Amino acid sequence: MSLPRHLQLTLKSHAEKVCSLYKRALRNEWSKYDESWEYRYHAVLMRARFDKHKDEKDLRKAKAILEAAEKELEKDLHYQPRKFGFSPGGINYGREVTLSDWVLDYWHPLEKARYPEYFARREQRKQEFIERWEKKYGKPFDDHHH
Repeated sequence: MSLPRHLQLTLKSHAEKVCSLYKRALRNEWSKYDESWEYRYHAVLMRARFDKHKDEKDLRKAKAILEAAEKELEKDLHYQPRKFGFSPGGINYGREVTLSDWVLDYWHPLEKARYPEYFARREQRKQEFIERWEKKYGKPFDDHHH
């Protein structure tokens, strides 16, 4: 069984760290500018800053540049970062209502008639489920036996 990527406890390569920093830096720029043209301008400047050091061969120097950039980003973080609506922290996170399956049982027959194959298969599967349930747990008691 493999863990989701965000839970894996493996070391990141230098390139992965740089890509992560770049993405976080762009998201920080996105939080700062309301106008798309302003954001794009600053995103291009940010890309130029990263591209300036992309061919650095000395790993110690590259690591020092990365650490300095991490500190700069931490110091420059926007006080109210933008979030995607349906992501954790976003305005719509956890708001989508998922209806239970039993709601379909209360549809009017004319509504069900629009999807005859679906409801025929649904009734068949409901019956199979009831049969499996009764085979495993037995039939439910009548209220008169209590």
